[in-house]
Amino acid sequence: MRGRDDVVVLGVGMHPWGKWGRNFVEYGVAAATDALGDAGLDWGDVQFVSGADTMRNGYPGYVAGATFAQALGWTGVPVASSYAACASGATAMEVARTRILAGLCDVALVVGADTTPKGFLAPTSGERPDDPDWLRFRLLGATNPTYFALYARRRMDLYGATDADFARVKVKNARHGLNNANARYRKEVTESEVLASPMVADPLRLLEICATSDGGAAVVLASAAFARRHTTEPVRVAAISTATPTYPNAVIEMPNFATDSWAAAAPPERPFKASIAAAAYDEAGIGPEDLSLAEVYDLSAALELDWYEDIGLCKPGEAERLLNDGDTTIGGRVPVNPSGGLSCFGEAVPAQAIAQVCEVTWQLRGRATGRQVEGARVGITANQGLFGHGSSVLLAR
Repeated sequence: MRGRDDVVVLGVGMHPWGKWGRNFVEYGVAAATDALGDAGLDWGDVQFVSGADTMRNGYPGYVAGATFAQALGWTGVPVASSYAACASGATAMEVARTRILAGLCDVALVVGADTTPKGFLAPTSGERPDDPDWLRFRLLGATNPTYFALYARRRMDLYGATDADFARVKVKNARHGLNNANARYRKEVTESEVLASPMVADPLRLLEICATSDGGAAVVLASAAFARRHTTEPVRVAAISTATPTYPNAVIEMPNFATDSWAAAAPPERPFKASIAAAAYDEAGIGPEDLSLAEVYDLSAALELDWYEDIGLCKPGEAERLLNDGDTTIGGRVPVNPSGGLSCFGEAVPAQAIAQVCEVTWQLRGRATGRQVEGARVGITANQGLFGHGSSVLLAR
């Protein structure tokens, strides 16, 4: 019987992020082709396809597994499709990993890609009064940046974060992404330039909020036995977490309007976001003290600071010190978002959790040219999707 960690990342690939305006399938096929080439495999070697769904591109987006299998050429391969909003990529990876661990296949391809409209993400059109995500736009006008700003205000009130702190996160990530050929934005910015950019949702400015982008990412997973015959630099999937909140959830999470009542119940040991990485650490037997780097979900510069604490890099209220001491920049104790993060990429929703895995894999192999974290051995990814979808992947050499 295989162990829980007996799955290996054999290949990774990406289609560069941008605003290309083409069919999302094109991006996914390009990423899949690159991942297969990186793994030294042909499309016919794949025994399972796990697609991360996009909701914006018609029925082909809702059945991404079959859509990508058809585009690559029907082979009779089994498929599955997963939707978990921004956590879709990690969910699709977990489906593929589980199938390998069950002994049902040795090689699986995981693909996610998206084509996004101009402007901020919005719900699909139509009247859906029982849909909380639709209601928050219709009744409150609460776009995503509104939520990001509420989190930023919370951080300012609780821990004394400042506008300058948020700006410095953007400056750091812009510097990291400068040499990343897959990033959409590759330009350094100064703190004063960030603070001079237009206010979008107080206190967050335009340069502190991620864009929406087109892009694709793919990962080839394999059993350890198969990988031993095909690679001399295995990157081990130590854990995948797809955690959900524990009642009572005392912090508002998109798209909800209120928290659970906890008048008759104590808050859980960990809030939702902190539980995501904790579940991965528990499965892997690895702790935050073992990390070489992290790729986290910086929808806004302020949210990146929250993630420092949620993945265990520091105690609550200490994230600003880590940032300002240089601990989270390349060359620091635990670089965060060496890829440049969503700050440099933008959101291509079903691809972004997979893209994080691609970056950590490149880092652990020593192939992150221009942004390499020296001696990287362990990396974590972290993000979350609407309606309580946690997402964290731990990779190790």
